[in-house]
Amino acid sequence: MQKKIPEVNQDNEQMLKSVRCFALDMDGTIYLGEKWIDGARDFLGRIEESGRSYVFLTNNSSKNAEAYVEKLRRMGWEIGPEKIITSGQAAIYYLKKHFSGKKVYLLGNPLLCAEFEQAGIVLEEDEPEIVVVGFDTSLDYQKMCKVCGHVRAGLPYLATHPDYNCPTENGFIPDAGAIQAFIHASAFRWPDRIIGKPNGDIIDYLAERVGVGKEQIAMVGDRLYTDIAAGRNNGLKSILVLSGEASLQDVPDSDVTPHLIFGSVRDMVPFL
Repeated sequence: MQKKIPEVNQDNEQMLKSVRCFALDMDGTIYLGEKWIDGARDFLGRIEESGRSYVFLTNNSSKNAEAYVEKLRRMGWEIGPEKIITSGQAAIYYLKKHFSGKKVYLLGNPLLCAEFEQAGIVLEEDEPEIVVVGFDTSLDYQKMCKVCGHVRAGLPYLATHPDYNCPTENGFIPDAGAIQAFIHASAFRWPDRIIGKPNGDIIDYLAERVGVGKEQIAMVGDRLYTDIAAGRNNGLKSILVLSGEASLQDVPDSDVTPHLIFGSVRDMVPFL
């Protein structure tokens, strides 16, 4: 049986009317590099005018909320850090809930380490009780030896997100999933749990942060296997935009089908 693909730039069942909060992917959805996607600022403004809210939801754990606030400020958009949700923050939430007080070996750059410590997580290099692997842009061979040793020893092993590559203005660079593959090649283990999109832990954290029921949240993004899967599999409305990675031709072969499809967030404005 052929799957039913939503008509592009249509909301025939008026799904958007019931959305109270929009969870927005960033690169490929709102901007590309440091360039706004056409109409994105109008889209954000229209959400606010309609009395609804939005947050930016990113898997990238190499940057903290302040780094994204500063980037958007450079691009002419003022927001506070409360509008940024990262997989690093969601990992902190998960640790506090399930591993409270445990000492953590964190494979992460200084921004992520500072965020964990500010949240009260105790970081430990040599005798940790749990391992957390993020997108460490300061990675070196000594760190890789240490994390593989801890994982090989059988400690509980979490990862912030599964992405193998991170898009940049100059192409792709290895992301957290590639680091996990390196660890697997040496220590023969994959993470026991991965927090970020498309997995449910980051969506649980999102719902708690925004104080809105999942049925009233829409996940908007350009990747089928992270953004759309995160929405579809966790009780959110899922909206694919064709301004980034996925094309309309990718949808029939995808494991998940978005509730709605728009050319870009600009095309959503008339339905808000």
